[in-house]
Amino acid sequence: MSTGRVQRAGGVTAPAGDRGDPGSAARNQSSSLRRALSILAYVEGHGGGRGVSLSDLADSLSLNKSTILRLSAPLSEAELLTRDAETGRFRLGLGALRLGQAYLSTLDLRTVAAERLRALQRAARETCHLVVYDAPDVVYIDKVENEANVRMGSRVGSRAPMSCTAVGKAILAWVDDAARETAIAAGLPAVTPHTITDPDRLRTELRRIRERGYAVDDRENEVDVRCVAAPLFDHDDRVVGALSVSGLSSRMTPAAIRELAPRVAATGRQISHELGASDTTVLTPSGGAT
Repeated sequence: MSTGRVQRAGGVTAPAGDRGDPGSAARNQSSSLRRALSILAYVEGHGGGRGVSLSDLADSLSLNKSTILRLSAPLSEAELLTRDAETGRFRLGLGALRLGQAYLSTLDLRTVAAERLRALQRAARETCHLVVYDAPDVVYIDKVENEANVRMGSRVGSRAPMSCTAVGKAILAWVDDAARETAIAAGLPAVTPHTITDPDRLRTELRRIRERGYAVDDRENEVDVRCVAAPLFDHDDRVVGALSVSGLSSRMTPAAIRELAPRVAATGRQISHELGASDTTVLTPSGGAT
């Protein structure tokens, strides 16, 4: 009758499917890692200020308490988790903070957005821009052009007013009230006959932008150009930039804008998510950030 054990070199035995089976051992290690990560993720999502109890973890993850304790031990050693000595509740540890800071230190907006900006350009077949907020202007930090079309006058490193560009209005719609009013008080010069120069009209436009999740420049900065833009948020849920698609108004008709806007807004949400923006801040097409 089989004992369920296998003979190893030197007469040492091991449970069948355990150390005598390297493939099984690897699968066990992978399973343990996934379960340990599920503990970490649950504490991150539900810990709050009080932390998570051992019973809550066991019930929510369908794991034995002994398994939770075993898997959490190396997480605690790495300071990814900490357990209160009095209450026994789990919270994220300083190691998680260090990891988060290390990740954020590697983030560069231009690098994070590059692939998605180029994918957007290929889909739209128009010029795409990436800007950062440097009050009272926006600064262009990347530009991907459609070589087959007429080139836009913008260039990387140049500045543009916030109030008459789609990227600028996308940012203005989500800055705090003081920053918004400062930008308005600085003046709204008529760059083209279509530029919004009335403060109340601009405030109304910015409210609409928050509601729909994207901004439109209807020939307000260049007389023959329309743009559609979406804001970008960082890990502090602050609006830090915007991206846009721009093209000649003969191609970027109002109908084309309506068709393209959801894709632009979706790209903005994806980049914001990669920058660490929270789910409540990353926009949906029907609403704005909280």
